[in-house]
Amino acid sequence: MAKCDVAIIGAGPYGLSATAHLRTVKGLDVHTFGEPMSFWKRNMPEGMLLRSGWAASQIADPNQSLTMEAYQAASRTHFSSPVPLDNFVGYGLWYQRQALPDLDHRKIARVESGTNGFRLILEEGETVLARRLVVAAGIGSFTYRPPEFAGLPRSLASHTSEHREFQRFAGKQVLVVGSGQSALESAALLHESGAEVEIVARARQIRWLGGLVSKTIQYGLGPTISKVLYAPTDVGPAGISQIVARPDLVRRLPRSIQDWLRKRSIRPLGARWLVARLRNVPVNLGRSIVSAAPVGERIRVQLDNGSERTIDHALLGTGYRVDVSKYDFLAPELALSMSCFKGYPRLKEGFESSVPRLHFIGAPAIWSFGPLMQFVVGTHYSSRALLRCVAGKAAGDRVRVGEPLVTELG
Repeated sequence: MAKCDVAIIGAGPYGLSATAHLRTVKGLDVHTFGEPMSFWKRNMPEGMLLRSGWAASQIADPNQSLTMEAYQAASRTHFSSPVPLDNFVGYGLWYQRQALPDLDHRKIARVESGTNGFRLILEEGETVLARRLVVAAGIGSFTYRPPEFAGLPRSLASHTSEHREFQRFAGKQVLVVGSGQSALESAALLHESGAEVEIVARARQIRWLGGLVSKTIQYGLGPTISKVLYAPTDVGPAGISQIVARPDLVRRLPRSIQDWLRKRSIRPLGARWLVARLRNVPVNLGRSIVSAAPVGERIRVQLDNGSERTIDHALLGTGYRVDVSKYDFLAPELALSMSCFKGYPRLKEGFESSVPRLHFIGAPAIWSFGPLMQFVVGTHYSSRALLRCVAGKAAGDRVRVGEPLVTELG
C-alpha cells in the first residue's frame, strides 16, 4: 500500500502550482494525481482567447522561472495577449513536464477519511494513504443548468463546457443563454462557424471590460494612478482590484463586505475584443426563459414576455455553482462532515477545511478568500499560503510526534 505525506488531486494550474511549491520542502513526499490541464483541453472551445491579461495568466512557481516567456523560448512559439487557449494549454503542459514529470495520471475513484489522514482509492483498486490532502479538482463538477432545461437531452440543450468545437452547428439555429464571457465568446464562435445565433440574457446590459471609466483611469490619468487603483492581478474594478488582490485582507473583512466585493469582481463580463465579432448577432436582454420543451428533434423556448422560439439547440452559458459535495470522489460521509456555506467549504489559514488536514484550493476557496481564487492568478497566493501552512505543520508533526508523516489509517 503506497503512502505519501501530501496527496494533491488535480493537475490544472492550481494543482500544478501547489505541487511545485510544496516540493521545495525537504523530505516532504508529495504525490499528485490527475490529467494535466484536462478541463482546459476538453471543456473549452477551440479558438477561445483568455479574458485575463498576460501577467494574470501566469501559473505561479516558486522560482519564477516557469513563465510564459520561458515557455515561448523553450518551444520556439510566439503569442501575445489575449492569450489563445491552445497556447495556454501548451504552456500548462510544459509547466507540468518541468515541475512534476512524475505526475500520476490515474483517476481517484474515492477518498475516505481515517484516523491519521485519508485513504485514496484509485479506479484500478489500488489504495494510497495520505496524511494530508489538497483538492485542486477545478470546476468541471459544478456546471449549472437552469431548472427550465432539466430533463432535456444534451442533443437539444447543453452547457458551453460540453463543446470543444462548434462546426457541427453550421446552418443550425442556436439560442445562447447568458451574458458572461463564456456565453458571449461561444456565440461569436458559433456565428463564425455558420450557425444562426441569438443571445438571450436576464441582464439589462452587457458589461464589457475596459469601458470608458476604466480606459480613462488606465490611459488618461497616467500609469501612476492606474497602478494605485488596479492591481496586476487584473481582477475587479478600480479600487476594488487592489483589495481583492490581498486575500489575507479580504478574509478578515465583515461578511457583508466580502460578499459585495465578490459580486462586484466576478459578475458577468465580456472582453471588449468580442464586440466587433458579435455585431451581427441579435441580443435580447432583460429577458428570462420560463420554459423549454422538445418539439420533435427541436426545442421550443418561451420567454417571460410571452414570445417563443423553436430552435435546433440551446447553449447554456450559465456558468458554475460551487458545491464540493458534487466532487464524486469524496465519500458522502466525508463531504457531510465538512462545514460549508451553500456548497463552499469554510476554510481557514492555509486553505484548510473544518476537517483537519483537508485543503481546498481554486474556486471552492472563493467564499473564504475572495474572487481571486476563481482565476489563474490566484495560484500566486494560494500556493504560497498552502506552503506556509503545510511546511510549518509538517515540521511540527515531526518534532512533536517523532513519527513519519504518514501512518496506517484507522
